[in-house]
Amino acid sequence: MTTAPLTDRLVVRSRLVPGSGTDLLDMLPSPRGVLSWIRAGEGLVAWGEVARVCTEGPHRFARAQDWWASFCTQLDTRDEVGLPGSGPVAFASLAFDESPGSSVLVVPRVIVGRRGDQTWVTEFETGRATGPVVPVSRPRGLRYFDGELPVTAWRDAVARAVSRMRDGAAPAKVVLAHDLLAVADEPLDPRFLLHGLAARYPSCWTFAVDHLVGATPELLLRRRGTEVLSRVLAGTTWPHDGANAGALAVELLASAKDHDEHRYAVDSLAQALRPFCTELVVPAVPSVLELHNVLHLATEVRGVLHPLGPPLLTLADAVHPTAAVGGSPTLAAVSAIDELEAMDRGRYAGPVGWVDAAGDGELGIALRCAQVVGRFARLFAGCGIVAGSDPDSEVAEAAAKLVPIRDALEGS
Repeated sequence: MTTAPLTDRLVVRSRLVPGSGTDLLDMLPSPRGVLSWIRAGEGLVAWGEVARVCTEGPHRFARAQDWWASFCTQLDTRDEVGLPGSGPVAFASLAFDESPGSSVLVVPRVIVGRRGDQTWVTEFETGRATGPVVPVSRPRGLRYFDGELPVTAWRDAVARAVSRMRDGAAPAKVVLAHDLLAVADEPLDPRFLLHGLAARYPSCWTFAVDHLVGATPELLLRRRGTEVLSRVLAGTTWPHDGANAGALAVELLASAKDHDEHRYAVDSLAQALRPFCTELVVPAVPSVLELHNVLHLATEVRGVLHPLGPPLLTLADAVHPTAAVGGSPTLAAVSAIDELEAMDRGRYAGPVGWVDAAGDGELGIALRCAQVVGRFARLFAGCGIVAGSDPDSEVAEAAAKLVPIRDALEGS
């Protein structure tokens, strides 16, 4: 575990600011150190860095939580706002698996938050200047190349997984992903991607943490006091054969294959979360979530935590990975992912979001995203594979899931 820097006692102040007409993303002054967690115009954006912790391995969640709890004891907090996301906040992005992959918590120097018609600023009094404002730049000369796992090799991996399942071998479901590399002539500006994603997918959580940029439709966990919420997505269709959204929704709700995939995801989340709750409400029938490029089966699971229930990062440790992003049973699925993908997912499909000093916050699952460093963006897409899956159909689904990032990069 590495940390940098752990400072002496700091003053952090949250205060309301007048007016809320400016888009939160427009407040980000430069492409450097961009942090974001917004949905439908609300949420948090941030920049600067007071401290960070990097962890890895099987205890990455616990080490991140211990560091954050210790860090917060050193703060002199003056919160005049008292809304979710005010006061000290750390942005989190955790690796999908124990190895490889590094997880990170970043404590920003400046945070701008918005809930409804209230906007606030949280600042650490470090004496550091913000630096110059840099205009948002559009990518130039964008071109695409195969990633670590090209789509042709990924299709073969899907076919092998389906063959094993039909022979009765575990796992019953596995979520396999592949990657695509985008290269531009000049360094990419993550703010350009964030603007494009937020405009096209307002019902998703548009995020940026330590170079990982995306818009996820899936909320792993939200904790507010004793209330906990998860939005589980599994089972997908996309526009085809000229069908309208209504017809696609009926088709999706009638699909036995997609219902099987969805049931695995909901059951795994509920089973992991139930021991922490006095009450857990799990709808028996999913709804359909319609996005710009795809439709998903969706279930919102709501619970009430035991008094003095664990903080968000501890809860995330218990439920990750759900069958929505790993598979079922979990150990067999993760083992199959390691074997069949044979690539480093990094923080793709890991928890991403923010936590506060009380252990509350929101963590989504890092989907529809890219790792953006310099001129390079590594895009990811994955699909849930069950015995009824067709490899060619899964290739088409993965291509549909790459659309959000590709459109955001291209500005189309």
